[in-house]
Amino acid sequence: MSFIPRVAMLALSFGAVAQSLASQPTPPQSAPQPQSESQAQPQHSEHEHGHDEHSDDVEKIVVQATRSGRIADEQPIRTEIINREEITEKATMRPGNISMLVAETGGVRVQTTSPALGSANIRLQGMYGRYTQLLADGLPLYGNQAASIGLLQIPPTDLGRVEIIKGSASSLYGGSALGGVINLVSRRPGDEFSGETLINLTTRDGQDVTTYVESPLSDTLSGSVTAGAHHQKSEDTNSDDWIDLAGYERYTLRPRLFWQGGDGESLYVTAGYMTENRHGGTVTGGVVADGNEFQHSQQSQRTDGGLVFSKPLGNQFTFSTRASAMLQEHDHRYGNDSENDKHESYLFESSLSGYSDNSDWVVGLAYQSDRYQSTTYPEFDYSYSVPGLFAQLDYEITSELTTSYSIRADDHNEFGTQLSPRLSVLYRPGDVTIRGSYGQGFYAPTPFVEEIEAAGLSRLAPIQNLQEEEAQTASLDFTYTLDNIETSLTLFGSNVDNATELEAFSSAGNAVLDRVRLVNVDGESQIRGSEVLLRYYWQDIKLTASYLYLDATEEMATNNDRQEMALTPRHSAGFVAMWEQHGNFRAGFEAYYTGSQRLNNNPYREVSEPYWHLGLMGELTMGRVSWFINLENLLDVKQNDEHPLLLPARAPSGRWTTDIWSRNDGFIANAGVRVQFGH
Repeated sequence: MSFIPRVAMLALSFGAVAQSLASQPTPPQSAPQPQSESQAQPQHSEHEHGHDEHSDDVEKIVVQATRSGRIADEQPIRTEIINREEITEKATMRPGNISMLVAETGGVRVQTTSPALGSANIRLQGMYGRYTQLLADGLPLYGNQAASIGLLQIPPTDLGRVEIIKGSASSLYGGSALGGVINLVSRRPGDEFSGETLINLTTRDGQDVTTYVESPLSDTLSGSVTAGAHHQKSEDTNSDDWIDLAGYERYTLRPRLFWQGGDGESLYVTAGYMTENRHGGTVTGGVVADGNEFQHSQQSQRTDGGLVFSKPLGNQFTFSTRASAMLQEHDHRYGNDSENDKHESYLFESSLSGYSDNSDWVVGLAYQSDRYQSTTYPEFDYSYSVPGLFAQLDYEITSELTTSYSIRADDHNEFGTQLSPRLSVLYRPGDVTIRGSYGQGFYAPTPFVEEIEAAGLSRLAPIQNLQEEEAQTASLDFTYTLDNIETSLTLFGSNVDNATELEAFSSAGNAVLDRVRLVNVDGESQIRGSEVLLRYYWQDIKLTASYLYLDATEEMATNNDRQEMALTPRHSAGFVAMWEQHGNFRAGFEAYYTGSQRLNNNPYREVSEPYWHLGLMGELTMGRVSWFINLENLLDVKQNDEHPLLLPARAPSGRWTTDIWSRNDGFIANAGVRVQFGH
């Protein structure tokens, strides 16, 4: 069935759901929303983006990701927040996925891992992307170790905010959060039936249709449903017979229920379904250097579910339980090779929390499971089972000084007992806020490093004698706000031991390198850097400038010298100007600079060229209808203008392309309409 008829069927089905929700009796007042550690209410944050934070009537944000139940500006653990207003802006620019939403946050880099499919992961402050834990309402609904393609399969339609913790968060969430956490917090239903539909079209023959509906269902129960249909035609932007913009057809559905009991109990339940067919590689009739076609495709199907339950025990204690399950199936094609596999992840966690006049604490038990099964290459199957204990104490020493201590002990079935501590300090003398953090953590390696996601398992040797990857991270940041000016400076550093990478070797014992094996790197990867943020508000105009410096080095295999880590720009910066009158219009300009990067296994050059990304957007609102247009990559930057994307010979891992260090899609414009309905 073609894309348009499927969208029509989806719209009809969603209309029936909306009508059913609307027919439910509407209570006279809003049902109270859950206040558990995973369902906190929107309140204000000093790190929150948006003009409303400088008004007299502001919200507070109780952060989910840190477990403590404190509002963001009282958190010893620094949590950066992208609020609903900014999510709405980015949803009109890229409504199909959240990559642009997180990429334009300071210290965050979205790195393409598979040039054929366009998949990408999230690198926080220079750390490897596999160390970033992606959560939905505190639940690993996309897997304990989510594949890079998952980032491109999550629409931002139903997000209320995004919480970002940089640096090791293994003490909070185990080994999957060695580099940090990105928590996607869903929108909470209001007290009346409402929703919105967004339709988007692009100049690269892409279409998106997303719909969100929310409604109270009784005095204590409310719900929401989100659905999306997304299509992209494959595009060869430079006529070299290689697809530069992967084609796909994707459908998503996610219902949610929120229940609030009369004695303070709360229950949140969600389920999700996603199916996608994505394809890249050579165009029909095109060939690579060996004279053959190389089509790269992936069919994905993901089903997940999760719940969060919270119940007060007396006046000072709260019992909480979280649980989730995810099953994802893939059918891959890499040229003449095909691979079929299945990923599973499970979480069960119970905790008890309490508070006193100057402290908040939580202790709990957790069980995490991450499994992989391949019908094509069963030698790479793994099953990780990790029971654990965790505890956290936030202690207010004085009105100006608050500390946070957390520790987690995991008993990994493959890598033994792992201890992950973290210490954070908050000091607020007057108008200055100072935070410091130090953490340690681990990561259980899997075969799916970036090159394998791009090339598959066919050339990977059986894995032997790998050790867990370990890291120490530290940060110190200063924030100062004066009238309409907000400034912040962050200094950070990380040391990574036993990082895994692919090593090429010859299977026939000759000079031709045609296989790879996964090994722990000798020596230590060291990352040092700083972030600077300046934000200025003047009437309806918001100006934001940011700069990131990274000195990321690793030990060279051939000698004791150090070299820069590949695909890690030393300098990057951004500037955003937004003019907005709520309910009338918004117009914005953005400019992002990415400095030169060391390139790895690239026969055309060793260091990349710096480049700029410029964009313009505008949105006009008339009542319930908003019309928007967005112009991306105004300079038409394309990496294949600098050198060919295709390699002259197939790499030992099996891939046919260089790494992506720049953009490769060229100029794209998109436009569409957002229609709100109900209350």
